[in-house]
Amino acid sequence: MVKRYPRMFVAAGLAALVAATATVHAAQSVCPPDARPANLNFTLKDLDGGTVTLADFKGKVILLDFWATWCGPCKFEIPGFIELYTRYRAKGLQVLGFAVDEAPAVLRPYAEQMKMNYPILIGEGREDVQEAFGPLIGLPTTFIIDRQGRICQSHSGFTEKEKFESAIKALL
Repeated sequence: MVKRYPRMFVAAGLAALVAATATVHAAQSVCPPDARPANLNFTLKDLDGGTVTLADFKGKVILLDFWATWCGPCKFEIPGFIELYTRYRAKGLQVLGFAVDEAPAVLRPYAEQMKMNYPILIGEGREDVQEAFGPLIGLPTTFIIDRQGRICQSHSGFTEKEKFESAIKALL
């Protein structure tokens, strides 16, 4: 005997199935099936002198921004990263700023002035990290890395916050 369900239950079930399929499809479209793994096997110093191991963030969606204080477009992107980190940190977003070539004495006042609320990694003398993600053809260069550690997107030059937010939301 075939069990009959009221139409509202069938409609609700179909709506849930469509929503789940759309979420999976959105995440897949953000991260192509052939996305390369991010090399997260680096330990770096942060502004406070502490050590940060990139692999510790696997399982989170990572926005990794290569930037410098002298980079004009970088200055325009940073407020968006602050906002995204504030909004999505509790859902699993980790924003990391990799300062490519300056010492903490230069970076600290800049980060304070910009009110950067995410970890700033010291990249001075760490061309190995840039090479692992590169070649970097300019600054800023930003990578969106999914929870499995795959590079889903990269952006060179100024990119609007909404583009990052769309990808982040799909991956969270």
